[in-house]
Amino acid sequence: MNHREPMPLHLFVTGTDTGAGKTVVSLLLLKVLHGRGHMPRYFKPLQTGCISPSDADSDARFIHNYHEPLRNIAPEHSTGLCFKSPKAPLYAARDEGRGIEAETVLRRLASLRREKAPLVAEGAGGLLVPVTPHATVIDIIEQSGMRPVLVARTGLGTINHTLLSLEVLRLRNIKPAGIVFVEARDEPTPAAMIQENMDAVSAFSGISVSGVVPHISDFHSPPRQALAVVERLVDGML
Repeated sequence: MNHREPMPLHLFVTGTDTGAGKTVVSLLLLKVLHGRGHMPRYFKPLQTGCISPSDADSDARFIHNYHEPLRNIAPEHSTGLCFKSPKAPLYAARDEGRGIEAETVLRRLASLRREKAPLVAEGAGGLLVPVTPHATVIDIIEQSGMRPVLVARTGLGTINHTLLSLEVLRLRNIKPAGIVFVEARDEPTPAAMIQENMDAVSAFSGISVSGVVPHISDFHSPPRQALAVVERLVDGML
């Protein structure tokens, strides 16, 4: 069976909050797309809270460590701007006497999109995180033309956070590629609550959650259940 998509998928992974699981979902997307015969690119336009793209706290380093095709490539190739302070990009840049030009970010995304391969870009924090004095993450998504993948936690509060994020996207006429819940490692959510949260998001937004990514102990070989969640999201775009 041929699983190749007719057109490259260009996805922008964003979250309902910082630490929701965007990097994990980005890794799963790369693995699923690679398993279907593609050579997807990963790009982190704005990284905060790390000294360099090769730092232990770098999202790009995590991706390169656990996605085989990128393992021998320096994380700098998948990172745009990097700032030390764990803050919104606008303020992390200010701490270093630097600024961010939205057009620079958009040009890099446009360049990567012109390549004949899927692109998985990962944002910083949530949709309304400030990037410049006049632009937030959702402005970058909107102007880039990429489809957002919304990542949310499974537990208490996620209904509100997820529906608020979906409402912001709706007001911009941006249709998300899908929604993925990610289970926190040290705060397991009861199965009944997870189902209620998924049902509420679907009922009030009209968009179903693709599934729940469970805790992953080996990122080199994620469990089938985790990969299946992302496969459903990808299949839903075809």
